[in-house]
Amino acid sequence: MTTYEAVIGLEVHAQLLTKTKAFCSCSIQFGNEPNTQTCPTCLGLPGALPVLNRQAVTLAVRAGLSLDCTIRETSRFARKNYFYPDLPKGYQISQFDEPICENGTLDLFMGEGDTAYTRRVNIQRAHMEEDAGKNLHDRGDDSIVDLNRSGTALIEIVTHPDLRSAAEAAEYLRTLRDILVFAGVNDGNLEEGSFRCDANVSIRPVGTEKFGTRVELKNINSFRFVEKAIIAEAKRQEECLRTGERIVQETRGWNDVAGTTYPLRSKEEAQDYRYFPEPDLPPLVVTAAEVEAARASLPERPREKRARYMASFGITPYAAGVLTGHPKVAAFFEECVASGADATKASNFIQAELLRDVRTKGLEAEIPVSPAQVVEVLSLVDGGTISGKQAKEVYAAMRGTNKAAKAVVAELGLEQMSDEGAIEVIVVKIVDANPKQAEQLRGGKLGLMGFFVGQTMKETGGSANPAMVNAVIKRVLGLP
Repeated sequence: MTTYEAVIGLEVHAQLLTKTKAFCSCSIQFGNEPNTQTCPTCLGLPGALPVLNRQAVTLAVRAGLSLDCTIRETSRFARKNYFYPDLPKGYQISQFDEPICENGTLDLFMGEGDTAYTRRVNIQRAHMEEDAGKNLHDRGDDSIVDLNRSGTALIEIVTHPDLRSAAEAAEYLRTLRDILVFAGVNDGNLEEGSFRCDANVSIRPVGTEKFGTRVELKNINSFRFVEKAIIAEAKRQEECLRTGERIVQETRGWNDVAGTTYPLRSKEEAQDYRYFPEPDLPPLVVTAAEVEAARASLPERPREKRARYMASFGITPYAAGVLTGHPKVAAFFEECVASGADATKASNFIQAELLRDVRTKGLEAEIPVSPAQVVEVLSLVDGGTISGKQAKEVYAAMRGTNKAAKAVVAELGLEQMSDEGAIEVIVVKIVDANPKQAEQLRGGKLGLMGFFVGQTMKETGGSANPAMVNAVIKRVLGLP
C-alpha cells in the first residue's frame, strides 16, 4: 500500500491456566463430551450466584506485570449484555471502565540490518472476563451449543491502534504468546482456542492523523491467518475508497480458502452492550503487597532470556531464539550448562539431536533424555572416548531410557580408537595405496587432507579419534 497505510489494533483473548472456571467449580478440561462440564452457575440458571476464582486473579496480575501494566488496587466486574446462543445468561461477566490491568507496553523488534526498527505497542487494558460457549455446526442440518467452555476464565488484552502492518501484528502475537507462556499464565494453544485474536483494521492516507472506519476481524486462531486476513482486509478497504464505496463499521470473518474476509454482523459499540456493574460480585481488591509478591515470583521474560544467553554463553541469536521456544527446553539447556556442559556444544546438541524428539503440549514437554545424560555424552566426546558421529548413536540408544552414556558406549562397542600406533599402521597402508594423492597433498593440495581422513575413518568403522587421525596423517606425510 503506497497511498494508504494500515492502522491496526489487536484484542487477544488468553485463557488463564486455572483448573476450574472463573465463577464456579466446573472443570475446564479440553476435549470432553459436550455439556458435561456445566452447573447452574455457568448455565445461567435463575438464582445461581458467581464466586470469583482467586487463582484467576493471581494469573491476571502476573499477566499484567509481564506486560508492564499498572495493576488497579480496586477493579470492578460488569455485565456486558448481548444475546447469542452460546451465552446462556444473556450477558457476559467482564470488566469495563475499571479493569484490573491498564497502560502497559510491548516492544517489537522488526527487520534486520539496515531495515531494522523498533515498534512500541501500547496496551490500553488487560481485563478479566468469562468465556462464552461454542456453537458446533458439523451435525448435518443441525447446530448445537457446547457450554463446556462457558465461564472459563480469560484475560482480554487490548492494544491501542499502534500497529502499521500485518507483519507487525503477527510479530506482536508471537511475542505476546511467548511472554504469557513463560509467565505461566497461558498455554499458548491456538488449536484449542486458548489464545485467540480479534483484529481491528482501518486504513488512512499516508501522512494523515485521522483514523479511518475500522473493521473487526473476529476470532482468528493462527498467526499466519491473522497476517493474511489483515492484508486482505486492508486491500479490500483500499479498493472501496478508490471506487467511492463507503466502508461500513462491522465485524467480519476470514475465509482462508478464498483468501477474503466476509461480513458477520454490524459492529456494536460499548453503549450497545448496556454495561452496568455486576451486582453479584463485590469490587475486586488487590493489595500492593500482593502485587509485589506476584512481581517477585515472575520468571525471566523470553527476550531477556535470549539476551542473557547471547551475552553470558556466547551463543548466536538464532540459537537463543530456538532454545527459548518453550520454557521446558530453556530449563533443560540451562541445567545442562549448570552441570558443566559447554554452552555452545550443549546448544548445538539440543538443536541437532534433541528437539526433533521433543513433544510439547501447553506448558509441558516430553523430553526423551535427561540433562545429565546429555552432559555425559558431551563429556565423552570432549574426552576423546567417542566421536561426534558416535555421540548421535549413543543418544539414539539412550532415548527414552535412563541408561548412562558410558554404559551405552560399552554395550554398542563404540569406544573411539585412540591407539596412535594402530592408527599409524592404517594411515601408512592408505598412503601406500594412494601414492599420487599423497604426493599432491605434500605439494600443497590441502583439500586432499579430507580424502585421507575419510579413508582412515572408513577403515576404522568411524571409531578413530579424528584429531589423532589428522595428526598421524601429517606426521606420516611430513606435513607441517
